[in-house]
Amino acid sequence: MIATITPTTWQMTAVGIGVVFAILIILVLILNIFTIVAKKTTKSVAVVASDYSTKQQAKAFEQASEQDKAAVAVALYLYFNDAHDLESGVLTHTYNFHHWRRELNPHL
Repeated sequence: MIATITPTTWQMTAVGIGVVFAILIILVLILNIFTIVAKKTTKSVAVVASDYSTKQQAKAFEQASEQDKAAVAVALYLYFNDAHDLESGVLTHTYNFHHWRRELNPHL
């Protein structure tokens, strides 16, 4: 049986598509409002945190010993220069014969 397209079918299709787009527009507006609010709150917190963190970092740097500073410098050097073990990139697999395989499959 071939379905016929009636005006009611077109109306239902239009309403369905309209609802989907309306929900998408509402979600976009809500997300934009959240980003505006988040930017305002992080600016005020960031100013206070940056002043506090720079003072704390300066104080911690003054208290660090020369060995600590050297360890951090070496760690950064190794991290940025990718100093690690060089691998050949070859995978090897050895076949280990087990007696139970022959018991399970006598054709082996």
